[in-house]
Amino acid sequence: MSNLRSSEEEKYDMSGARLALTLCVTKAREGSEEDLDALEYMFRQLRFESTMKRDPTAQQFQEELEKFQQAIDSREDPTSCAFVVLMAHGREGFLKGEDGEMVKLENLFKALNNKNCKALRAKPKVYIIQACRGEQKDPGETVGGDEIVMVTKDSPQTIPTYTDALHIYSTVEGYIAYRHDQKGSCFIQTLVDVFTKGKGHILELLTEVTRRMAEAEMVQEGQAKKTNPEIQSTLRKRLYLQ
Repeated sequence: MSNLRSSEEEKYDMSGARLALTLCVTKAREGSEEDLDALEYMFRQLRFESTMKRDPTAQQFQEELEKFQQAIDSREDPTSCAFVVLMAHGREGFLKGEDGEMVKLENLFKALNNKNCKALRAKPKVYIIQACRGEQKDPGETVGGDEIVMVTKDSPQTIPTYTDALHIYSTVEGYIAYRHDQKGSCFIQTLVDVFTKGKGHILELLTEVTRRMAEAEMVQEGQAKKTNPEIQSTLRKRLYLQ
């Protein structure tokens, strides 16, 4: 077995430009302005050049992603990292635009993959998705003993095209995402707090986000509900934002 490489080789180079695009449907999504404010603060703290667009239609979700890709590819200076935040109503694999039409998440992810965005080849691309992924609600389970079994699904990865991506969903597949009409979403607010104050690489920070959310109780119609984010990573190195 080869030795692990030096820590410098194991880290993404973050000396170049950091770019962020946020697309947010605010209509009928109370609390989303609070989330936008929190994200704007986070991107300032982490030295990102940030663009925010409110109320995109389904088609505009796709167009804005493609514009973002073209802008990155036509920059003179090197880009180190891109963040894309997508906030809307949704169901598994889809987001709902302001016009009520659906856009496929997979198509939005494709815009920045290694094949379609040359400037971001082998560079980290982080997607943060605050949206429902179905109708299910989680009342929570009591933790005890060793009856908890982890089940993993094998999903084929085409590494060359899809490496160096991190998809952070506000909830697990099939479930509702919660939002507070005055405070914003537990997910975005917790993520901003941890990303701006926490130390460590991004997967360590996300473990802390998951821990906090798993401890929190969301009360909906007088009933306590639980929710936790889901993280899918093809990162090859450690990503430090601070």
